[in-house]
Amino acid sequence: MNTIVIVLALAVVLLTLVAIAALVMVVRHTKGVSRPEDPSPEQLAAVETEVNEELEQARRQAEEIRGNAESEAAEIVRKSESLAESAAQMRKEVEEEARVRKGEIKELRSDLERRESRLVEREQRLDEEARRQAERARKLAETETELADRRVELDHVADNRRKILERVAGLTADQAKSELVKEIENQAKREAALIVREIEGEARKEGEKRACKIVTLAVQRVATEQTAESVVSVLHLPGDDMKGRIIGREGRNIRAFESTTGVNLIIDDTPEAVLLSCFDPVRRETARLTLERLVLDGRIHPQRIEEAYERSKTEIRDLCVRAGEDALVEIGITEMHPELVTLLGQLRYRTSYGQNVLKHLIESAHIAGIMASELRLDRDLVKRCALLHDIGKALTHEVEGSHALIGAEIARRYGEHEDVVHAIEAHHNEVEVRTVEAVLTQAADAISGSRPGARRESLEAYVKRLERLEEIAQSYDGVDKVFAMQAGREIRVMVRPDSVDDIQAQVIARDVAKRVEEELTYPGQIRITVVRESRATEFAR
Repeated sequence: MNTIVIVLALAVVLLTLVAIAALVMVVRHTKGVSRPEDPSPEQLAAVETEVNEELEQARRQAEEIRGNAESEAAEIVRKSESLAESAAQMRKEVEEEARVRKGEIKELRSDLERRESRLVEREQRLDEEARRQAERARKLAETETELADRRVELDHVADNRRKILERVAGLTADQAKSELVKEIENQAKREAALIVREIEGEARKEGEKRACKIVTLAVQRVATEQTAESVVSVLHLPGDDMKGRIIGREGRNIRAFESTTGVNLIIDDTPEAVLLSCFDPVRRETARLTLERLVLDGRIHPQRIEEAYERSKTEIRDLCVRAGEDALVEIGITEMHPELVTLLGQLRYRTSYGQNVLKHLIESAHIAGIMASELRLDRDLVKRCALLHDIGKALTHEVEGSHALIGAEIARRYGEHEDVVHAIEAHHNEVEVRTVEAVLTQAADAISGSRPGARRESLEAYVKRLERLEEIAQSYDGVDKVFAMQAGREIRVMVRPDSVDDIQAQVIARDVAKRVEEELTYPGQIRITVVRESRATEFAR
C-alpha cells in the first residue's frame, strides 16, 4: 500500500509540473509578441486559442502519464501482493521450522540435563568407591605392617625354640634333620615292602582268575557239538504200567493234562518213556515238571493235574527269575526291570541252532565288555546291550515279527536306555546301525555264534561247507585266492587287479552271494568281501 501511495503522489506531482510548464510557455509567448498597448480582441482570441491548445495538449500528456502510472502502479501492486503471499508462506514455513527446532532443542536440553545428572551420580559413586579403596589400601598397609612384625616375631621365637631344642637334645639342626630323614626313609621302606607284598598277592590272585578265564575260553572254543534244538522232551517212567494211569479212564487224564498245560503228550511203544511236544520251551518244561510230580506222587486225576501244574508253573517262574538274576550277577549288572529279568531267565529253556540262548547272551556280554574296555567305552552299557540283544526270542512264540524288533519294543517299554534299544533292533541290520555300541553288539553276537562247537553242526558238515564256499568263489575268472574266515561267516576273495576292475569286483561279490544263498544252508549270514589291490614295485640300483 505504501508503494501505491508513492506512485499516486508522483503522478500528481507530474501533472502539477506539466500545468506549470504550460503556463510558463503561455507567458513566454505573450512576452515575445509585440503588442500595442491595447491588444486587439483577435490577438487575445488567438492567444487564448493557443493557450487552450497547449493546455489541452498538456492535459492529454498528463492523462497519458497518469494512465501509465496507474498501470505501472497496478502491476506493482500485483507483484507486491504475490511477493506478500510468498513472504507469508515463507514466514509460515520459517515459523514451523522454528517450532520444530525449538522442540528438538528442548529435547536435547532435557537429554543433556539427564546425562548431566547421571554423570553427577556416577562421579559421586566413583568418589565413594575411591574413598573405600583408599580406606581398604590403608587397612591393607596396616595389615601388612602387622604381618611383617608378626613374621619377625615368629622368626625370633623359632630361633629361640631351635636353640632350646638343640641344647636339650644335644644335637644341631643339621644333625636332627639327618636323623629325621633316616627315620622317614626306614619307615618308607617298610611301608613300600608291605605294599609290594600286597600288590604281589593281588597280582597272584588276579593272575589265577585270568588263567581260569583263559582256560574257560579255550574250552569253549574247542567245545564239541551241543544238544540239538528240539520241540520234544522225554520223561522216563518207573514202569510201563504208569502209562495207563497217565491215560486214565477213557483218556480223561491225558485230555485234562493237555488242556491244562497246552502241551501234547505222546505215548507210544517206547519202553518206560513218554514224549512231551510243544513249540514253547517254557511251557514244555512246565508240563514236564508237572508230569514228573504226578508220576512221583502216583495220584493222577484232573484235579491233581491242575494243582501240580500250578505248583510247577510257579516253580518254573521262580527258576526263570533266578536264572535271570544269576545272569545279571555274572555279567555285573545291578539294576534291571523285573519283567526283563523274568524274560531273560526264560531263555534258559530256549536254544538256537543247538546253542542255549541265555548262555549265548552271557557269552556275548563278556565278549562285548572286553572289546569296550579295549576301546575305552562304557563297558557296562555295552554289556547291557549284548545281554539283551536276543530278549525278543522269549516272546517270538507269542508275538509275530522279528525277534530284534520285538526285543527293542520290550526294552523301550521297560525303560531301557535308547542306545540299548537301538543296539537290540540293529543287531541283525534290520535298522541302520548308528552307534558304536550297536556295532560291538553285532560283533559279540557273531563271535559267540560262529565259534566252532557253539551251534549245531557236525565237524564234517562244517568242513564241507567251508570247502564249498571256497569252491564257489574260486570258480570265477580273475580270482587269485579265496579264504573262508570267521568259521564260515565271511569269504574274502582276492582278485588279480590286471584282469578285474572295480565294477567287475562288485559283480563277482554279488554273484558269489547269490550262489551261496541258492546252494548252501547255513545259520545267520555270510559276508562276501572282494579285495582288489594294485601294487607298484621298483628297484633302486
